This record gives sequence, structure tokens and C-alpha cells, in this order.
Amino acid sequence: MRETLPKGHKKLLNAWAFYDWANSVYSLTIVSAVFPIFYGAIFEKNETVEVFGMDIRSTPLISYATAIGFIIVALVSPVLSGIADYIGNKKVFMKFFNYIGALSCVGLYWFSKDHIYISLFFYIMALVGFWGSIVFYNSYLPDIAFPEQHDKISAKGYSLGYIGSVILLIVNLAMVMTVDSGEAKIAAMKYSFIMVGIWWILFSQFSYYYLPKGFSKGHKVTNDVFLKGFRELKQVWIAMSEIVRLKRYLIAFFVYSMAVQTVMLVAVYFGEQEINWGGDDKKTIGLISSILIIQLVAVLGAIVTSRCSGRFGNIKTLIGINFIWAFICIYAYFMTESMHFYIAAGVVGLVMGGVQALSRSTYSKFLPKTEDTTSFFSFYDVTEKIGIVIGMAIYATVDLISGSMRNATVFLIVFFILGIFLLFRVPKESK
Repeated sequence: MRETLPKGHKKLLNAWAFYDWANSVYSLTIVSAVFPIFYGAIFEKNETVEVFGMDIRSTPLISYATAIGFIIVALVSPVLSGIADYIGNKKVFMKFFNYIGALSCVGLYWFSKDHIYISLFFYIMALVGFWGSIVFYNSYLPDIAFPEQHDKISAKGYSLGYIGSVILLIVNLAMVMTVDSGEAKIAAMKYSFIMVGIWWILFSQFSYYYLPKGFSKGHKVTNDVFLKGFRELKQVWIAMSEIVRLKRYLIAFFVYSMAVQTVMLVAVYFGEQEINWGGDDKKTIGLISSILIIQLVAVLGAIVTSRCSGRFGNIKTLIGINFIWAFICIYAYFMTESMHFYIAAGVVGLVMGGVQALSRSTYSKFLPKTEDTTSFFSFYDVTEKIGIVIGMAIYATVDLISGSMRNATVFLIVFFILGIFLLFRVPKESK
């Protein structure tokens, strides 16, 4: 029987961080790079598709589908996290979502506008699988690392994710660009979806080998347990009323994360629709090159952010990052040419990894000392998902009404400014 590694053990920390290497190929290939380009290729600009008796343009359609996926995550994850906490086995639920997401990525091979319902089903389930597994992945952090290790190991996880996903994206880029015909390029993109699923399952096994099951409690699942997660969320909210710093931070996170995640989810769709690339081949190369720029710069960004937080503090660093995000949204409104998009990609890369890694580690630092970290991180993840649902719904609606993704992007500035104001209200010391 394999010996359980103690908290803070280097091998245990590396195994936890390595799950970012496994799952980040979904974030890059499906969310950010190849799938948005594939989606833009099978739909003409401003083309509408009939869904449930309504004609809707392709860009708001995928935004609404994304929002639906996050609604499912927000509703399901408290139930499963409650069960996981009750029986003391996080790993089995993390695996469940992992495999659902990976197999759904494989299912995207059959994505087509002629079979839009099953296509969107695979897209939504891939999203649910990814974010569902992240609920349990994040909740492991206080279990396997001491508070002084949180910033460093969280940043390492994101860095590994960026490096691993870039490796696969380069392979996918070679597959797409070494063929000439449009149909062959589409086929190459579809094969990349299969590769994502295989990569995700294969490399996650290293993490599962070393990560503990959780705190075993010897309980069995009963009907009452299915509501336990929601009761725990309520208890967490009540507990937060006595921890002013944690509560105010979470409210600020809810607001600015709403905008951050929306920008990252729609960025390539924006570039595909609103930027003049000078031809389809140049568009494909340009968009994937932009994503590579983001990923490579993000490795540096995560490291720099970690050091800035050590020098200036987490909250001050997050305030600075939010100012940069607000500037990016203003800049995006005026972007028209490929060079503009490349510049924006570089700046986004600098702050993208930093804001995610620092937000996660800041929350873990503010938590009260307890073994029940799953319910606190479930609350964190539900907060993030509800924010994304609201952000994507607003973005899609502004896009649908105004007929322009450009107008919708500018609207997000409001959330960054409000997020900055709320971060200023977070006390320096726990109250």
C-alpha cells in the first residue's frame, strides 16, 4: 500500500500542481484557441441558426451556451461537494468531472451546425467537466500545502498549465497549418479535440496517484446528503458574516472575476469577428499566434504577480491588475487590425495568470482554520460561476441587441471599476 505523503511534501505539491498541466489543454484548445476558430469557420459572419424555434446569431449563441454550462456547474457542484465532504472522498468526484469533460472534448469531433443540439451538448458538458473538477482541485490546496506555500504552488500550477497546453497547441497548430484545403483544416481541428481529451485523462493520473482521497468519515450517502452542499453554502455565508475581510474580498472577487472570465471566454470570438486579418489563413495563424503569446507571457505574469504580492500584498496587487484589465477593455473597443490584437494579447497574458493564481491563493489565506475546506472552496467556485453566468448573459445580450461584440466588451469596464472600489474596502487585518 502506498504511503500517504505528509502535508507540504514536495512530491505531493508537485502532483497537485501537475493537474493544471493535464486540464489546461481544455482551457487553451477548446476555450481559447482552436475551437473558437473552428466555430467561426463553420459559421459565416453574422450567420443565424435556428435554436428552439428562434433565429440567433452564432456569437451570442455560444455565449448563451457557455452561460448555461456555468449554471449547471453552479447548481451541481454544491451537491457533489457536500457528498464528497460527507463521505470524505474528493478524489472520486474530481475524477468523475475530469472524465466527463475529457470525453465530451472527444465528442466535439462531431460538432456541426446541422446537429446543433448534440453539438452544443458536448460543448456544455466539456465545460461542466472542466469546472466541476476544478471545484475539488482547488479545495485540495489547504489540505496539501501550508499557508506560506499557497502563493508559490498556486502560481506553479498555472505555470505548468500554460507550458503543457502550449506544447499541445503547437502540435495542433502544425496539424492545421500543414494542410491546404479548408476541409482538411477543419478535420485537423476536430482531431485536436480528441487529443485534448486523451491528454487530459492521461496526465491527470500522476495527480491522482499521489493526492489523498480526503478526510475519511465513514459515512454513507443518503437522500438527505444531496441537500447538504446547499446547507453548507448557507453555513459558509453565515460564517463569513463574522469574517469581514473574507466576506468583502469574496464580494470584490465576484464582481471583477465576472469581467475577467467573460473577457477570456470571448476574446478569440471577438478577434475572429471584429479584427481585419487579411484572409482566412492569416486569421487562423494570427489568432493561434495571439493565444501562444498570451500563454507564454502568462508564465512570466504569474511569477511576477507572485513576487509583487510578496512585496506589496495581495490586495494591492489585485487592485493594480484590475486597473490593467479595465484599460484592456477600453483598448479593445478601438482595435481593428491584427497588430492591435497582438498588443492586447501580450498585455492580457501578463495579467491573466496573475489574477487567477493570486485570487485563488488570497482566498485560501483568508479562510478560517478548518479541515472542511471543500465547502468554503465550493462557495468560492459557485460565486465565480454565478458571476460568469451573469457576465456572459449580459455580454451576449448586449451583443445580440447592438449587433456588435465591440459594444459588449466596453460594457465590462463597469465591473472592473466596481471591483477595484470593493477591493479597497477589504481590511488589511482580519476582523
